Amino acid sequence: MKASVAIQVLPNVSSNEEVVRIVDEVIAYIKSTGLKYYVGPCETAIEGDYDKLMEIVKNCQLVAVKAGAPSVSSYVKISFSPDGGVLTIDQKVTKYHK
Repeated sequence: MKASVAIQVLPNVSSNEEVVRIVDEVIAYIKSTGLKYYVGPCETAIEGDYDKLMEIVKNCQLVAVKAGAPSVSSYVKISFSPDGGVLTIDQKVTKYHK
């Protein structure tokens, strides 16, 4: 694996219920990509090909707007190594979930 991202999508809406509904749609989109992902309480981690991940990051904004957010802020962390060797989701969290 050459890259992983962590993305937090924050729809600019007036209620917590709307935030959850829209974020659920973004997570459903991420799931539909077929890439390995992990949903945490503040962000979702995804691993795979760098270019595909950048496309997913872009599309997360579009999914949130299509779901009803008039605007959206996102925080993205990127770990990239062109030669591979990026730590996987499992390497990062498995020991904490046994």
